Amino acid sequence: MLSSSGFLRVEYTDDIPRRQMIKRYAPAFPFTIALVAGACGSVSAERGHGDVGRLIAERGGPQTRWEKGTPDEEAIMKWVDGLLNGGLTRQKAVEIAMVNNPGLQTTYENLGVSQADMVQAGLLSNPTFAASVGFTTSGRLSEVSLSLAQNILDLLILPLRKEIAREQFMTDVIRVAHSALDVAAEVNKAFSSIEASVALIELRKAIVASAGAAADLSRRQHEAGNISDLQAHTQQAEFEQAKLDLAHEELELLELREQLTRLLGLWGTRTAWTIASTLAQPDEFEPPLRDLENIAVVRRLDVDAARKEVRLMSKAVDLASTSRWLGRIEVGIDGHQDPDGPRVIGPSLVIDLPLFDRRQVVIARLQAERRTSERRLQALAINARSEVRLAGVRLTTARRVVDHYKRTVVPLRESIVQETQLFYNGMFTGLYQLLEAKKSESEAKQGYLEAVRDYWIARADLERAAGGGLFGTAAASPVKTPDVNEHQGHDGHETKKN
Repeated sequence: MLSSSGFLRVEYTDDIPRRQMIKRYAPAFPFTIALVAGACGSVSAERGHGDVGRLIAERGGPQTRWEKGTPDEEAIMKWVDGLLNGGLTRQKAVEIAMVNNPGLQTTYENLGVSQADMVQAGLLSNPTFAASVGFTTSGRLSEVSLSLAQNILDLLILPLRKEIAREQFMTDVIRVAHSALDVAAEVNKAFSSIEASVALIELRKAIVASAGAAADLSRRQHEAGNISDLQAHTQQAEFEQAKLDLAHEELELLELREQLTRLLGLWGTRTAWTIASTLAQPDEFEPPLRDLENIAVVRRLDVDAARKEVRLMSKAVDLASTSRWLGRIEVGIDGHQDPDGPRVIGPSLVIDLPLFDRRQVVIARLQAERRTSERRLQALAINARSEVRLAGVRLTTARRVVDHYKRTVVPLRESIVQETQLFYNGMFTGLYQLLEAKKSESEAKQGYLEAVRDYWIARADLERAAGGGLFGTAAASPVKTPDVNEHQGHDGHETKKN
């Protein structure tokens, strides 16, 4: 019979012979078995991770090492230690972050939650089995009742519910891949900053050595009465300022190391990593940066996820609107026999009459959520275009600054030092004019290193804004650490490089 809760209910009593009951209700059992078989679902550890890896690879990203699901912790650490051996390169750092970044690991695990929701959406509600017995007042067993109930309404909405859940899962996969690309871009930027900071420290150490030699010379000249207090104090102040600048640069390097260490998810003895690469020269020729706005709107995974979310909300609105007049529909079989009456069996139907609740509130909420997702997609597309334009301008400007330093500013400063050295050797200018020229040369080389760093940061920002790799691998040609003593010895006289 049909239970009060609206489930298919099969019932028999001992007044009906069991063989007749089995014969009459046997057709219902295959139907029930089919429901149970169709409602089964399972959660797979690797589901979705392969799609994440494919999306990242299509955009020039590295392997995630999570294609088969959550790796064993010991396997992760073994992999990380192998990459740390011999020093870090940019590529190794990104590979470590893909497998060991704590925030990214959390995002990977969210795929399991999303997959569980998808599987749950494809399951029918569990059937209900009930049994009851009845006794006469004299204690004799009079009636035995058994029932198996199943919500029939689930069958009507199950296909649409499964389709929406599958699309929601793929949307979550896309968001995970977008997070991985974001982490890769942050690692690239942090690594470029560290490479530049290491080169700047080497430059500042040479500046400190040169300034220290000049301060020592000025002190001896002052003691001999050859220079004034002002000149001696000026050189000493330059030396002290050079030491402060070096200390600030060393502190900045420490902060950058900690930033990268967090991105790589390292702790303990693994934080003592070293880098095995130097700041690379920009590529000689850049690929054309045309139509990047359109490329970004098509390739960016966050925009794609927002686009799919709009479609999901549209389907949810359509489903709610289509079923608003149906309400609850329950179909069943009703079989019963009174102790002294005939046996009866037949179909039954229960339908909710949508007089008051026609899902108007649910539909209104879903429509508002759909409009919200549409606005979110529009905002993301606008922001993506803006980010690409800005990142493109920054990259172009950084490239021009690098070229200007390399081809004009630094050669000019080096030439000035050489000419001032000749004048100093001929006693046409003083030592301190030579030191001032040398200081300007060092500042030009410092500006060049910072410009190269800014170039690589702008390049990483542009690739992220455009939705993936637009360039090849980083140039292998390293930036030469400038030698501030190339033209001058500590005593101020011209020297030759061996």
